[in-house]
Amino acid sequence: AALNPWDVMLCVSGTAIACENALVVAIICYSPALRTPMFVLVGSLATADLLAGLGLILNFVCQYVIHSETVSLLTVGFLVASFAASVSSLLAITVDRYLSLYNALTYYSERTVLCIHTMLAGAWGVSLCLGLLPVLGWNCLHDRAACSVVRPLTKSNVTLLSASFFLIFLVMLHLYIEICKIVCRHAHQIALQQHFLTASHYVATKKGVSTLAIILGTFGASWLPFAIYCVVGDPDYPSVYTYATLLPATYNSMINPIIYAYRNQEIQRSMWVLFCGCFQAKVSFRSRSPSDV
Repeated sequence: AALNPWDVMLCVSGTAIACENALVVAIICYSPALRTPMFVLVGSLATADLLAGLGLILNFVCQYVIHSETVSLLTVGFLVASFAASVSSLLAITVDRYLSLYNALTYYSERTVLCIHTMLAGAWGVSLCLGLLPVLGWNCLHDRAACSVVRPLTKSNVTLLSASFFLIFLVMLHLYIEICKIVCRHAHQIALQQHFLTASHYVATKKGVSTLAIILGTFGASWLPFAIYCVVGDPDYPSVYTYATLLPATYNSMINPIIYAYRNQEIQRSMWVLFCGCFQAKVSFRSRSPSDV
């Protein structure tokens, strides 16, 4: 069959995603210093996005090389589980950032580590279950009328996935609004103590709120069109609509390492050591907490 340009773009996107996130996973595994709860969450996100990128590549191979319905079904389940784990990891990072501000005095404790591990276990467990649903029979291979805009997933399956995404998006929106309130309240308290709000405090507060808006805006702009189309779309519509909404959703996994990893100074330092081997101890890096946005 002739190559579909959309499938080629998805494969290229998957390759870029896999390369970006493989580097993040390698850096976190290579550096013993990156063992804090914050980097565990970033590593979970990078791992999920890495698997999603590999899934996009595998899906391209299955369509044009293997031609097996069973393998194709396994690939679709793998993609669903990977992207679900990516979105769930983003939610876990948001919760961690909120807790680091709301419970700043008790954040660095064993209880926080247990909470992080519990969140990740739940996120990956739910994601794995969602990925197994089409493999265990919730598919439309034998009932074309039940197919959704994403074959071989059924309409009820994509509705469940979309509803889960909308719920996660609303929770993240609420938490980021609360984070903005805490940041602004802290700036106001500092202003009262110093009797005025300095320019540096104003700039830092504005930058923090702007960064939160960019994070949530990027996440929403990437996934909302596809989630909405999965609910309102019809399988009889041209497949170009599915591709046009799915491709931007994959870009979120391409942007995640830039937002959550490569901007972090400790990861930059580890990358410098890993590739250059010429890190000098006199170069100072400020340790960042999850509340640094």
